[in-house]
Amino acid sequence: MSTYAVVIPTLGRPSLGACLRALAETSGPGPERVVLVDDRPDPAGTLAADVPPALRTRTMVVPGGGRGPAAARNAGWRAAGDAPWIVFLDDDVVPGPTWGDDLALDIAAATGWTAAVGARIEVPLPADRRPTDWERTTAGLATARWITADMALRRTALEAVGGFDERFRRAFREDADLALRLLDAGWSLAEGRRTTRHPVRPADRWISLRLQAGNADDVLMTRLHGRAWWRRAGAPRGRLPGHLAVTAAAVAALGGALSGRHRAAGACAALWLAGTSEFALARIVPGPRTRDEIATMLLTSLLIPPAATWHWLRGRLRYRATPPHRPSAAGQWPPEPRPVVRERLRS
Repeated sequence: MSTYAVVIPTLGRPSLGACLRALAETSGPGPERVVLVDDRPDPAGTLAADVPPALRTRTMVVPGGGRGPAAARNAGWRAAGDAPWIVFLDDDVVPGPTWGDDLALDIAAATGWTAAVGARIEVPLPADRRPTDWERTTAGLATARWITADMALRRTALEAVGGFDERFRRAFREDADLALRLLDAGWSLAEGRRTTRHPVRPADRWISLRLQAGNADDVLMTRLHGRAWWRRAGAPRGRLPGHLAVTAAAVAALGGALSGRHRAAGACAALWLAGTSEFALARIVPGPRTRDEIATMLLTSLLIPPAATWHWLRGRLRYRATPPHRPSAAGQWPPEPRPVVRERLRS
């Protein structure tokens, strides 16, 4: 098979050790090189990574500078030598026991137009209770069309489109952006047969609130790829329109109360309460309904709509002058455009 290198951006989380051990123990041909990109904003000392002996001589650590996963992946694949395939792994995934053999089959089945071959992502959920909101969010990775938790990319395809767009500073939408640019350049994307487990990492009760920063990245995606990017990337639309409406109702209710228009304020407050209640119930009902989970859902359901609105407005301001993505034929490979094809390599 074609040789490959593995690139793992990391913040030094304890899960990195499990990822490396699974990679070392998997059957099949191993990577030519393993590049760990230390993306801690202010790294204190060396990266605490217990690299298994089987990978030690092939592993190198490069600095990421704390500029986010897109920049870290670019630093990684450019430092990975001349391997024709680059396999990107997140530092909290666990490759399956036959991962190496399955990867070899995935790469061997790829056509000359295949830019990338994804993996099957499995998210283990508790068997004795309903999953929490955060666990359900993570479980969405199992059905995502394009994620770089485990993605094999052809080096020539990465070079042709310039790698990841480093304006995406979070682990959000940078993968969908790359996929659309590859498709625009005439490449195809494939689904492989290898399996990787993505455990639900620990998170505090405010994780869903912090995730609302992704609404600014969605604005950038719209600027770059147009309003149809959701459909092309197979991405869920989410609840932003509802969050905007609920926030507008809250602002109108406050404005009406301050200006003495109490009837209008009451109507808007009722709309805000109805929207917030519906949102909270939609998150509580499928969950475990424990006291702590219900409290978390009530608190965050109050705060998420204004947070989502704020980040959306911030994105609109920040990216207001961003020009749309235009595929360039200069230096492009493949040399001629071809209809978009999504290949399926799974047996």
